[in-house]
Amino acid sequence: MFESLSESLQSAFKSLSGKGKLTEANMRAGLEMVEQALLEADVSYPVVQDFMARVSEKALGQKVLLSLKPHEEFIRIVHEELVNILGPVDPSIPVKKGEVTKIMLCGLQGSGKTTTAAKLALLLKEQKVQPFLVAADLQRPAAIEQLHTLGKQIDVPVYSEPGAADPVQVCRNGVAAARAQHADIVILDTAGRLAIDQELMDELKEIDRQVQPDQVYLVVDGMTGQDAVNSADAFNKALSIDGAILTKLDGDARGGALLSVKHVTQVPIKFIGTGEHVDALEPFRPEGMAGRILQMGDIVAVAQQAHRIISEKEREELESRLASGQFTLEEFRGLLAKVAKPGLMQKMIGLMPGMGQLKDLMQGADADGEMRTMLGIIDSMTKEERRNPKIIDAPRRNRIARGAGVPPNMVSMLIKQFQVLAPMMQMAAGGGIRDRMAMMQQMQQAIAGGDPTMTVMRVKKGTGKRLTAKEREKMRRDREKLLRKMKRKKK
Repeated sequence: MFESLSESLQSAFKSLSGKGKLTEANMRAGLEMVEQALLEADVSYPVVQDFMARVSEKALGQKVLLSLKPHEEFIRIVHEELVNILGPVDPSIPVKKGEVTKIMLCGLQGSGKTTTAAKLALLLKEQKVQPFLVAADLQRPAAIEQLHTLGKQIDVPVYSEPGAADPVQVCRNGVAAARAQHADIVILDTAGRLAIDQELMDELKEIDRQVQPDQVYLVVDGMTGQDAVNSADAFNKALSIDGAILTKLDGDARGGALLSVKHVTQVPIKFIGTGEHVDALEPFRPEGMAGRILQMGDIVAVAQQAHRIISEKEREELESRLASGQFTLEEFRGLLAKVAKPGLMQKMIGLMPGMGQLKDLMQGADADGEMRTMLGIIDSMTKEERRNPKIIDAPRRNRIARGAGVPPNMVSMLIKQFQVLAPMMQMAAGGGIRDRMAMMQQMQQAIAGGDPTMTVMRVKKGTGKRLTAKEREKMRRDREKLLRKMKRKKK
């Protein structure tokens, strides 16, 4: 996401960080590099002008030029103005008690409306809201079939009328069906066109007039650059849209549409699509997006991804088992299975502060394939072997390797990896934030060393001496404290 823009901005920052003292002249040179980076990213020219005017005013002030670390002040200013240009945004959807909330999705054909409707429904479902989908795209029959398929996949009801010709009536009947099923939110997937035309706008206006949706969201293909901005402006003038959903940002190397849509239309970006999978929709956060663009990471997005992978109940149970020293290969396999989704590990690493370069290092490594291999090895073990890998001798190792279709040394490597990670995770569960940060640093070092699956990680033991009686006692107390905390939560 935004690879070329991020790299160009980093080049501008590096050109300033090497200066012994910043003057107005070399600061202007850095500003020109930032301006060029934005223009090359296909950001609208008026947006670039406005952005650079505000950044220049602050960056050329004496407070920045005479500060101890002027290049860091410059980065802070760029980040602050990126946040300003992208926000403020409230991605929450107001739900009316005792009544169904109506959301209408509109946009050009090919923007990803139908997939986005399902993605939004799943996101709402995860928030304990009951969604309902209405297939009102009568221009493209495949869209109705696609929505039904996606609805089954996420277990959300879909309303359609085979052979219908009036999308307004389909929407009205769909809302009535949603109300009858006591749904909280109904999402209307309307028709699009290859280009904006009067017939499309008239149809959408009529749906808007008769159904009276509570929210109208425009779905915009983020890869279309300035065309995305132009279509957003046209739809907003016709319908007064409440927000935009930018799709396909995972394939957008420039990102100009994201920075332009809000500024040009004054319509907030509510959600962003970051992949093809049905769970690849995120609430839009200006602070997090500015951090991603500047390669500063987005730790809130990491936490949101982790929450979607592991539920609160599962996390508490895992921490309880870790604290009690009961972490076995069975639990390890459960964790691997959850993060083995294609591209998930690279995505989460790319969101972590300071780990953008590590994501690049992993590009050549098949981390997803290696995790699937690890799952296959564990699946080839007996229950007794998974619970106590110490009993795996040479004959057992050879049997497991044959079952998983791997060399015997890979079985040994997996066991060694587990023996390293298990005590580290137990330490992190029983300790505080410092212990968890230490674990993250070791993971970072392992990946930087070309080991995406962290087989060479070692538990840090300071000077190499044994733990003192006092240190062992502290670890025991921390573990018992965590166990008591878990028990209280269960009550």
